[in-house]
Amino acid sequence: METFTPIYLSAHIRELERAAPAASAGASLMELAGLAAARYAQRLLGEPGCSPGRSVLVIAGPGNNGGDAFETAVHLKHNFFRVTLVFAGDPARLPPDAAKAFRKWTQTGGTSLPDIPEPAQYDLIIDGLFGIGLARPLTGRHAALVTQINNLERPILALDVPSGINSDTGAIMGIAVRARHTLTFIARKPGLLTLDGPDHCGALHCDTLGLDPAALLAPQGRLLDKSVMDVLPRRPANFHKGMAGQVAVIGGNDGMLGAVLLAARAALKTGAGKVFAGFLSARSPDFDAIQPELMLRSPEDCMAASDVLLLGPGMGTTPAAAALLRTALACDKPLVLDADALNLLATDQSLHALMQSRVAATMITPHPAEAARLLGTTTADVQHDRIAAATTLAARHGCITLLKGNGSVIAEASGAWWINSTGNPGMASAGMGDTLSGILAALVAQRIPSTAAMRLAVWTHGTAADELCRDGRGPLGITASEVIDQARLIFNRRRSN
Repeated sequence: METFTPIYLSAHIRELERAAPAASAGASLMELAGLAAARYAQRLLGEPGCSPGRSVLVIAGPGNNGGDAFETAVHLKHNFFRVTLVFAGDPARLPPDAAKAFRKWTQTGGTSLPDIPEPAQYDLIIDGLFGIGLARPLTGRHAALVTQINNLERPILALDVPSGINSDTGAIMGIAVRARHTLTFIARKPGLLTLDGPDHCGALHCDTLGLDPAALLAPQGRLLDKSVMDVLPRRPANFHKGMAGQVAVIGGNDGMLGAVLLAARAALKTGAGKVFAGFLSARSPDFDAIQPELMLRSPEDCMAASDVLLLGPGMGTTPAAAALLRTALACDKPLVLDADALNLLATDQSLHALMQSRVAATMITPHPAEAARLLGTTTADVQHDRIAAATTLAARHGCITLLKGNGSVIAEASGAWWINSTGNPGMASAGMGDTLSGILAALVAQRIPSTAAMRLAVWTHGTAADELCRDGRGPLGITASEVIDQARLIFNRRRSN
């Protein structure tokens, strides 16, 4: 059964905070966060309790994240850690709970410094400068402080969000702390899971502070995990290839034949019963010498013979390619669109209208530049808010959308979205998108519902690359073909359990 972890945008975190007092047993969320952070810091320092030899630098900011830092500092001081606290704010302008936490710190005999003292020798740095409330790029004193923190080259524990990372988008707001650990509170935030967030948060841990977020507020976003495998069908002994579906992969214009072969091989090796490959190039092969099980036919014959269509890998943007896409959009069959099929869609409004009128499932898998063309914007704008881009594409085109990249985002037209955290930089190599689209088409052909198939394909594709790294075959030099074979191993492990 799928049990995805909920993810919340900052506006929804605020709603959860407002709903929390009745569920927090008298203690404020800030007090609970400070206690949780102090306990987590002690585990990182390797000490169960008293440790007078350990030195901790706590950086507190001008808002509620600073309040979390004050509470953390109080607990560490009570447990005999040597705590140095730097406060980058004005006590008179602190929010009420943060002001209370500041008074608590001073009542314990704690002092605050405006700058990090020299020499700066600490066992742990706790970043409580800015959290989810950061709305503009860091500049001036705050930017300089982040630079100084990073230059100390000591282990950093970020509270809630590494300072300078947008908690909704993962964008760097001018400059950001590079933490080794991040303890986020109440629920996971998308900015920790996509774009630049994962490179800055380090090992991510979530403490719900005793709340059940999903019971208080239904999440729109969720984090994929291995429960995506639960939809993978188990095959009875009395099974034949017709029951596994038939996939057509169409593309492969001059100089791009390999894209179709990679996608078709991926579909075959991840369970499709039959796979047809149709090339636009006049110099297409008669058969695949590496995978002779593939059936190479004309694009039109492939469409007629298949249950699921995959268009785009290496297809080009010629009039012939556009005509094939038009025919595919008019078919009452599940359709996966990638690469040049998306580029054609972005430049022809009549194709877009056909897509919107489709009844059968449509799935698109753009990278950020392709998404920008579809949205009529820039790649930078897409990356600035990946969740907004994915959900807009899904709603505008009436399709299931995968926005590829670090922390790939899957979105439905309903507004629901998921983030995938599997995968690694070794996947930045040719043919990876073709492989993914082939896996997706194969899963849909096996009668897995399209959204579930997309989630399963994306998670497995990334996990396959992660396993290659684990076994010493990456990240450098991972190939799309290796990912196909590793994905097959993952699916077969699931079926044998």
